[in-house]
Amino acid sequence: MIDRKPPRLVATDVDGTLLDDRDAVSPRTVAAITRLVEAGASFVLVTGRPPRWIPPVAAALPDGLVQLCVCANGAVLYDAADDVVLDAHTLSPDAVRRLAGLATDLFPGCGLGVERVGTASEGGADEFRTEPGYVHAWGAHDGGAASREELLSRPATKLLVRSPELTSEQMMSRLGPEVEGLADLTFSHPSGLIEASAPGVTKATGLAEVARRLGVTAAETVAFGDMPNDREMLRWAGLGVAMGNAHPELAGIADEVTTPHTHDGLAEVLERWL
Repeated sequence: MIDRKPPRLVATDVDGTLLDDRDAVSPRTVAAITRLVEAGASFVLVTGRPPRWIPPVAAALPDGLVQLCVCANGAVLYDAADDVVLDAHTLSPDAVRRLAGLATDLFPGCGLGVERVGTASEGGADEFRTEPGYVHAWGAHDGGAASREELLSRPATKLLVRSPELTSEQMMSRLGPEVEGLADLTFSHPSGLIEASAPGVTKATGLAEVARRLGVTAAETVAFGDMPNDREMLRWAGLGVAMGNAHPELAGIADEVTTPHTHDGLAEVLERWL
């Protein structure tokens, strides 16, 4: 891999990839990204996070480095520099209702949540709503409570199905075969959390749109990730790199595996071209 030309686009997942175990970006990683950008490469965050969770990440990097961001597992294209949602792909209310019905049948007692993100012309709303009793996977949260009826009444960029007594793999194996093109399913948390997006929407489709806007090809892109929601992105990129802490599924399909996010795995790869 060392004889590859320097990438024109560096794409990275955030949690478990760019951020270390203190939710910080190491000085070594900052330096590697900055030097590649100064040499002419573009840099993009590709994350399951919604736009409102991007500013703390951008603040950990040099001013102006974080601009275009792929959020919500590919469903949202966000301009962090201008704080504007440029595009959003949504699940229709009918799809949300059908997915909720399937999930409730398969996982009695499961909790539901929805992410909604509007474009500037739609008022730019960015909100997370869950039904009462929903058990949040990441502890503290910024969502509001809503009835199931309200959750299912509007388009959503992401539907979350939560069954903490199961693993996410168990949920995927049971729900996946029932979806039949209704949505694209993935997960970024191991303990009973499935994330559903509009059919065909993944981090790869979001990254491909960024590359198109920048005039960059997949072959000129290096992408980093650690969880199954990064799978399609790593396959799409000319060089797909799994972190040393990655889910086993990713290690099996990546072009290579670097050191963990706690040991500058991203910088280990990028420094080849410095």
